[in-house]
Amino acid sequence: MWGQLRLGRIVLAASVMAGLVGTAAAEEPYYRGKRVTILINYAAGGPTDIEGRLFAKHVVKHLDGPASLIVQNMDGAGGLIGTNFLGEIAPKDGTTFGYFTGQIWRSINDPAPRRVDFKSYEFVAYQPGTTIYFARTDIKPGLKKPVDFGKAEGVISGGLGADNAKDLLLRLGLDMLGLKYKYVTSYRGSQAARLALQQNEINYYAESPPSYRSLIEPALVKTGEAIPLFYDPGYDGETFRTPRQMEGVDMMSFPQFYEAIKGVPPSGQLWDVYRTILAANGAMQRLIVMPPGVPKEAVEAMTHAIQALEKDPEYAAETEKVLGYQPDFVTGPMVNERVRRQLSIPTGTREFLANYVKNAPR
Repeated sequence: MWGQLRLGRIVLAASVMAGLVGTAAAEEPYYRGKRVTILINYAAGGPTDIEGRLFAKHVVKHLDGPASLIVQNMDGAGGLIGTNFLGEIAPKDGTTFGYFTGQIWRSINDPAPRRVDFKSYEFVAYQPGTTIYFARTDIKPGLKKPVDFGKAEGVISGGLGADNAKDLLLRLGLDMLGLKYKYVTSYRGSQAARLALQQNEINYYAESPPSYRSLIEPALVKTGEAIPLFYDPGYDGETFRTPRQMEGVDMMSFPQFYEAIKGVPPSGQLWDVYRTILAANGAMQRLIVMPPGVPKEAVEAMTHAIQALEKDPEYAAETEKVLGYQPDFVTGPMVNERVRRQLSIPTGTREFLANYVKNAPR
């Protein structure tokens, strides 16, 4: 009897120990000891790269112990090369994820089948964004104030690709204003387009606030070579708002800029398409995204890290210094549904855009 009792105690103790070990293993932080790679789908030195590297520098503190965190630029094809790599080739264990720009609109506007459907990716967070438009001051007859652009002659707009959201918004704005212009596209990234503007190969372009404030403003605006014109307002499909990045900035939104020049608010088909692009691309300009089929533990760990990041005073201080604002991420269990809901537009709008891209001025 005593032998049986002793054996029972040993078995019970072993069971308790096994349970404790199992609990400890279950509570082990998902990323501890792992090598993590952040893919940025645009070239080094561009706005996505600047923001992405700041994100990587600080989010690693909240992932609780990765062995290393590497930032890898994989640019080309309007961000599609890096996006496809994440879905097709990258490991599906959450150790590789993307800090991406422009892929909501790219997926909407290019419905051609892919080997991995973008809707099947795991969307962890998104960040609303905006774009600041600017021009060289030596455009005829000379730009001394933003509304002088309404009389501009010889405008040459740069771009990254005819179907890129930035290119479309650049062109739509010019067409709504009734300006004649040339269009030079397929620059590999904003860094190349900026150089083209400095060399006067193009004279009209746009940048997100980080690049504008760190590169355009000190190098071109303060020297009198360029002038800021307007920015894209925030738009969720129903309501316009001032983006967080532009709060307190003395600059007009595009609707205000248009009305200042034309005397009436924008309207018509071009304006409808402009708003469609804003609602899809601007509301979710940056994406934190993982490959399809990643473990839920990886998604949860990254979600918690991003939530902690937004309360990180060091991240807040450095982003305010470099970008002029702290990025505002939307994250949580509802993100997948929200992003996937945006990945469609009416057939008529898609057909209009297909013709608009095809007939881009050269």
